[in-house]
Amino acid sequence: MEPMSLAAIASVTGGHLTDVPDPDTQVTAPLDFDSRTTQPGGLFLALPGEQTDGHAFAADAVRTGAAAVLATRPVGTPAIVVDDVLVGAARLAGHLVRSCLPDTTIVAVTGSAGKTSTKDLIAQLLPTAGPTVATEQSYNNEIGLPLTVSRATADTRYLVLEMGARHLGDLHALTTVAPPRISVVTNVGTAHLGEFGSQDAIAQAKGEIIEALPSHGVAVLNADDPRVLDMGHRTDARVVSFGTTKHADVHATGITLDAEGRPRFTLVTPAGAAPVRLRLTGEHQVLNALAAAAVALETSLCADDVAELLSAATAQSRWRMETTTRADGVTIVNDAYNANPDSMRSSLETLTAMGQAADRRTIAVLGQMNELGPQSRTAHEAIGRAAASLGVDQLVVIGGDEARWMQEAAKAAGLGAVHLPDQDTARALLRQTLLPGDIVLVKASRDVQLQQLAEALQLLQAAD
Repeated sequence: MEPMSLAAIASVTGGHLTDVPDPDTQVTAPLDFDSRTTQPGGLFLALPGEQTDGHAFAADAVRTGAAAVLATRPVGTPAIVVDDVLVGAARLAGHLVRSCLPDTTIVAVTGSAGKTSTKDLIAQLLPTAGPTVATEQSYNNEIGLPLTVSRATADTRYLVLEMGARHLGDLHALTTVAPPRISVVTNVGTAHLGEFGSQDAIAQAKGEIIEALPSHGVAVLNADDPRVLDMGHRTDARVVSFGTTKHADVHATGITLDAEGRPRFTLVTPAGAAPVRLRLTGEHQVLNALAAAAVALETSLCADDVAELLSAATAQSRWRMETTTRADGVTIVNDAYNANPDSMRSSLETLTAMGQAADRRTIAVLGQMNELGPQSRTAHEAIGRAAASLGVDQLVVIGGDEARWMQEAAKAAGLGAVHLPDQDTARALLRQTLLPGDIVLVKASRDVQLQQLAEALQLLQAAD
């Protein structure tokens, strides 16, 4: 963060100083909402949480070196008191963008699925063209965006911001704080369908990131998704398309998967073509790589550079097709970060492709998909049938009614499927039934916490 005095931050955020010996004290490190990780010279955000209130940790943050706390009431330590901490953080981030980052190109990334993986790839490509700061993990909301902006300095050439949305207007608010010059939409799927009500409503919300572009900006749009490609009509910015169709500006040909589910393809661009060998798992990563390539080609990088960097890129965020092979030859694919009908089917396709490539048995261990609203039962039953039609060898579902809907639909379609109440019983069953060489996919919505099962399975060995 560019140094800024507490007095100046109070002015920008509309707050007032309390318990501040020296208003000229400089904040020199990023914002943080975790008192355990706040850096010396940083600004601690006293946010209310589900279990506790950040104000209770204000003193801890200052003891670890925070210059002050952004709070809604005096806390007995140096503080800037505002009416709303998130509003204050957004005002500060907006000021930093306007006043401290005039030469920084902001790249905004959204989509129903793949936005984190795409952001991670872009963040590994752009440093070759200039100093780059990107969203960490999936800090893509009104809390995470100010934190990421505060990590940038005047030397930052590219600021890559993942942006999520649960309601109409969310992306408008985020792009008002940090207006992009390049906006990427990966797809319009079924994530948060229960919140939005329809895919058309999801498209309307995702398109706000395109409407935020200036006329000299660039909209990077998925040509394989008609709802995304149609967003080009919502901006005067230049449109660059990506996809598997040859009509896309940046596209892939000759896509294959190796025995570990890693894609190989030829990257085709207006400036030339080059081979890519991804280290990431899943054919869906091809579209993520193409989106990242389209962004990188807007810099000084050429097609050969981009292909080489893509081939060297690795997974940066946990529990997204995270693949581990145990000593006994069992492969665990931990894709438990989140799930929706589109990503669930994509992961099942990758699982079966891996099995077919090496003639290995495939087991899908699935939990419920949240936020699907009235379409939840239909969606879960469709995944059960998909597991059967794709050729998964065994299905294990964990949880309540939603999981049972998957199991019943799969069983009716002829697939051996079992429904279990919890992770403990699943772990016990798999401990006894997994065989050397099996491939196990573990996936569910974030709240189910199936990554715990995946990590436990990584430590087990097949029964003697």
